[in-house]
Amino acid sequence: MFLRLTKTVFVLLFVALAVVGCQIVRNTETEPLPPATAATLRVATYNVHYIVLGQATGPWSVGDWERRKGPLDLAFKAINADIIAFQEMESFGGSSGGDVNLTLDWLLENNTGYAAAATGDPAVFPSTQPIFYRRDRLEMRDQGWFFFSPTPDVIYARTYNGSYPAFASWAVFRDRRDGREFRVINVHTDYGSRSNRLRSAELVAARARPWINAGETVFVVGDFNARRGDQTLRLIEETGVTFAPVKGASYHFNRGLNLFGAIDHIGYVGTARLAGDPVVLRQKFAGEWPTDHYPVIADFMH
Repeated sequence: MFLRLTKTVFVLLFVALAVVGCQIVRNTETEPLPPATAATLRVATYNVHYIVLGQATGPWSVGDWERRKGPLDLAFKAINADIIAFQEMESFGGSSGGDVNLTLDWLLENNTGYAAAATGDPAVFPSTQPIFYRRDRLEMRDQGWFFFSPTPDVIYARTYNGSYPAFASWAVFRDRRDGREFRVINVHTDYGSRSNRLRSAELVAARARPWINAGETVFVVGDFNARRGDQTLRLIEETGVTFAPVKGASYHFNRGLNLFGAIDHIGYVGTARLAGDPVVLRQKFAGEWPTDHYPVIADFMH
């Protein structure tokens, strides 16, 4: 009996590993990124993971940042987006509102053709979810934020269950080529609490609905910590937003392990039309993983 049970457990474990292995192989394929063109608007989202200030060694430390900052810059250049929304672009020192942002400063210093929207004095504007934009093509017209909280307009307000602050940043841009305007909402929901995610999505939908009803073109992008089909995304889809069909994993545990479908998404509504399938760049840069997420990229006619 014991031997039969042991054999059964072994077979089940082998099958499970085989299934996971197939998933890893399927989701690890590097997708070719087509050249950016003047006829389209390239939109991307990228969670770059916070840096722990005061920690000299170990994962996500300042020392670790020195190792991965070059690869992150290479990834940014490879994405070659007109708009790229970042999450966790934070040099974390133990409290909200710090004025040190190593990642933001590094990427702007090394990519002078870009500027950062959805940023400001951290005392009045949370700057850990900036939206970078190509300066020669786009002009930033307005920006703002709201926290996933019963008091969404109170900066650094804690979430609905009292956990760490989470929020959405947003910015309005004018395309210098045709004068058209569009809005980008940059979202990062709570990874640990489904109830927080659902209430956060309800708030995103409530804030976006008047803009959408007014006829604006709106992109809703970011790290939703939810896969397509999840209620978190469906709540936002009820406003008319369509999420681009991202295939495979977008989170890889900082190890290239692709165990489940994408949690980073690009949604759109209005005059924007998807120009080809979205792309996930599942690759190392200079032999390193820049962060524990892959960038997700989509081109649009608008």
